Amino acid sequence: MRLAGLARQALIAEAELTPKPGLVDRRGAGAHTDLSLSIMKCSALAIEPYFYEMAFICEGAHPSQALRERLAVIGRDAERAMLQATSGSNSHKGAIWILGLLVSAAALHIDDEVNALEIGATAKVIASLEDRATPRLVSHGDIVAKRFGVAGARGEALRGFPHVADIGLPMLRSKRASGATEHVARLDTLLSIISRLDDTCLLYRGGKTALVAAKEGALAVERAGGSGTPIGRQQLFCLDRRLLELGVSPGGSADLLAATLFLDVVELGQNEVQPDRSGSENQDGAD
Repeated sequence: MRLAGLARQALIAEAELTPKPGLVDRRGAGAHTDLSLSIMKCSALAIEPYFYEMAFICEGAHPSQALRERLAVIGRDAERAMLQATSGSNSHKGAIWILGLLVSAAALHIDDEVNALEIGATAKVIASLEDRATPRLVSHGDIVAKRFGVAGARGEALRGFPHVADIGLPMLRSKRASGATEHVARLDTLLSIISRLDDTCLLYRGGKTALVAAKEGALAVERAGGSGTPIGRQQLFCLDRRLLELGVSPGGSADLLAATLFLDVVELGQNEVQPDRSGSENQDGAD
């Protein structure tokens, strides 16, 4: 199924994008102690078959309680496969939820020409249905969302993924239209999400201090003209150093970048997420 392959490609493209602040990339593990780029790739490959299952059962169907619960079973299977592939590391739990919903929603519209907003709206309907078969486990994101009064991954889905449809996609496409390289366009898209998202990964590991540092640092890059400018690049590395000092990474923002890359190619009717071509040797913003 094309959609499952695109989801896997989006996850790998996000992981390989370099340099990202505090996140796993071609340079190393970022602020993580149990992840690496090879682990992230193995994880994406391990969960791709479950995205395929989600798309398969959704094709030609309609959102329903029964469908929601079948998707939940597949999602839990995907998490187990992820943990087995990573020797217990949580590489893509949030991405399984986010991309699982978007893959499923896109499959429900498989015969239609739909845009990202419509796919997000359908994902919202699916997310709004409770999984009655198994009591919902409380995740780190749930704990943080309650403690700090933020939306979290579930709240993002229940709002139709606004950080993808209203922030990520417009930034990605405006940067391309302005002549930026794909590498710079993706980095600036990530930064635009970081600067606006109440990222529960940051809040869980570093509280409000980490969230404020990430948001302000990402905004500093934007105000300097983006990651493709010399000053913007310097600000990006300052942000990276600060997040490493705090021992935190904006994992929720990274998941939403992957979702942005996925919906971009789905909406454009393309058959491949362009592979990332950045590298640790590339420090000037050029591909």
